[in-house]
Amino acid sequence: MYDLLAGKQGITGSYALGRSKTLENFPMLRAENLVGSLVYFDGQHNDARMNAALAVTAAAHGAVVANHVEVTSLIKEKDESGVEKVRGAMLRDNETGEEWAVRAKGVINATGPFSDAILKMDEPGMPDIVAPSSGVHLVLPSYFSPKNMGMLDPATTDGRVVFFLPWEGGVVAGTTDTMCSVEADPRPSEKEIEWILSEIRRFLSPDVKIRRGDVLSAWSGIRPLVRDPKAANTKDLVRNHMIHESEAGLITIAGGKWTTYREMSKETVDRAVESFGLKPLRECQTETVRLIGSHAWSDTMFIKLVQNFGVDPDVAKHLSHNYGDRAWAVCALSDRTNGSAQHASLEQRIHPRYPFVEAEVRYAVQYEYAMSVVDVIARRLRLAFLDAQAAREALPRVIDIMAKELKWDDARKQREGRKGLEYLTTMGLPDSILDESPAAANAREGFVNMQTTRSLDFVDPASYYRRGQFSAEEIGAILAAFSEFDAHGDGHIEARDIQPLFESIKVPVPDNGFEPFLDAAGIRHSDPGNAVEFEQVFDVLGEIKEATNAKGRKPTSDLNLNQIPTHRSGGSV
Repeated sequence: MYDLLAGKQGITGSYALGRSKTLENFPMLRAENLVGSLVYFDGQHNDARMNAALAVTAAAHGAVVANHVEVTSLIKEKDESGVEKVRGAMLRDNETGEEWAVRAKGVINATGPFSDAILKMDEPGMPDIVAPSSGVHLVLPSYFSPKNMGMLDPATTDGRVVFFLPWEGGVVAGTTDTMCSVEADPRPSEKEIEWILSEIRRFLSPDVKIRRGDVLSAWSGIRPLVRDPKAANTKDLVRNHMIHESEAGLITIAGGKWTTYREMSKETVDRAVESFGLKPLRECQTETVRLIGSHAWSDTMFIKLVQNFGVDPDVAKHLSHNYGDRAWAVCALSDRTNGSAQHASLEQRIHPRYPFVEAEVRYAVQYEYAMSVVDVIARRLRLAFLDAQAAREALPRVIDIMAKELKWDDARKQREGRKGLEYLTTMGLPDSILDESPAAANAREGFVNMQTTRSLDFVDPASYYRRGQFSAEEIGAILAAFSEFDAHGDGHIEARDIQPLFESIKVPVPDNGFEPFLDAAGIRHSDPGNAVEFEQVFDVLGEIKEATNAKGRKPTSDLNLNQIPTHRSGGSV
C-alpha cells in the first residue's frame, strides 16, 4: 500500500525481513519476541538548510527578504464601497528598533503557530484557529542505530508512533504530541524526554543501554494544527492545511507540512491573485523552479571540493549535502589571513567532532541574512540541534567570526554570548550554564571536568544533562579500587563486596538506596557470593551519577500525552 501510494515518486520498493535478517541489519534491536520486520524507504532533509535555501531562492526571484522583522499592526483602508480592507502592515526591526509602514494590495498571513496573533490584529474578537501541539525530539549518538536504517514502532504505550532514525550524523528519536502554548523557543519537559527514552528502551536490546545523559540535544517543536473558523464544528482539527480569508481581505494559510509546502504556496498565491485582483504575467511556475544550490549539484561533487580545496572528505560531503553547488561559494570564503595555509578556515572546524567549518559562518552572514549567533548555530548550521554542548563550546569562535563580519563591539559580543547560552537552555542544557564564569566554561571541553581523586565527584550541576562520565584518571581509580576486592584476580568481585567498594570511593547513597541500580545492571545482589564484573559496577556508578545530578531537572508537572488524536496530528513526523 505504501509503494502504491508513493507511485512513481517512490524511492525503491518495500520488502519484508525475517527475524535473523532483521537482527543482522539492525543488531541493536531486542531479539525477544521478534518475528521480523517490514522495510520501506522515505526521505529526510535538514529543515534549517531547506528554509535558508527557500529564502535566498525567493530573493533571487525578486522577493524582498527581511530577517528579525516583526509585524506590530495591520494597516486598513476603506475601498470604493466603504468597506475596510487590509492594505499593509506596520513593521519593526528588532535589531535596531526602527519602525516603518509597508503598503500593499493585500497581505498574506503565513506565520505558522503565530497565525492567531496576526489574525487578532485584523479581528480582535476572532477565536483562535491554531491548536498548537508540542512534539519533542531527542538526538543521540550515531552508534545507537545502523547508518542507513532506522525504526518506527506504532505500538507505543499511549498509541503514538515512535521513531528512531539516523539523521545528520546522529540518531533522532521522537515524538510526543501534547497540547501547549505558543512561544518562540519552547522547552522540552523532562517528563517528555523520559517518555521517549522509555519507549526506545522497549525495543532495543538489553545490552544497549540508553541513559538520559546520552541525549546530545533535546528540543520541542510546535505543530500548528488548525481549526476552520467557518466549519460547523470549530473544535474539529483540519487534517492538512487551510486557507482562510477574513472580511477585511487578510488571507491566512495555516497547518500543513513540509511535504506539501509547494502545493500550499500555489493554492495561497492563486487565492491572492483572485482576491486582490492581481494580474500575473504567467501561470504558476513552482513545478519547474529549483532551489538555489540544486542546479549544478551531483552526487560526486564533493570529490571536486576535496581535489580543489584540499578539504577533508567528511567536510566536503557535508558541504555538498547541505549547500549543493553553493558549496563552491562557501569554500571561496575561506580566510587566508590567519596563517600560511591556502584555505585556513576550511581546515578550522568550529567544533572538532563535527564537519562545520568557519567559512560557513561567513557565508551565513554574507549570503543568508544571519544576524545573531543563534541564527548561525541553530538556523543555518544546525549544530545546536545536533549537540547542544558542542554548540556551547563553539559559541566564542562563532561570535568572533561574526563580530569581524558585522563590526560588533565587545558589548555586542557579550550580549550575543548571553543570548546564545539562553537559547541552548531550550535545547537540553541546564540553566546553570547562565551563571558559569567564562573561564570555567572554556576549561570544560566535551563532557565533564571532574575531580580526579579517589573520592569521585558525583555532583556536577553544569553538566547534569550529559551522561554520567568519568575522566580517564577517575576510571583508573575505580579500576584500582575494584582490583583491591578482586581476590582471585579474575576480573570479578562478589556481590557482598559492592557496598565496601562504594564506600572506599565515597559513592553517595541515592534516596532509594543502591538496590534499584544493582537490579538495572543485572546484578543478583540477593546472593552475597554472586560474581560481579567490572563493567556492571561501572554501569551502576554511571547511573548513580546521573541520578544524583538529575535532582536539578525534575519535572514540575505531569505530562498528559496524546491529547490530540493521532490521525488528526498528522501521524508522527
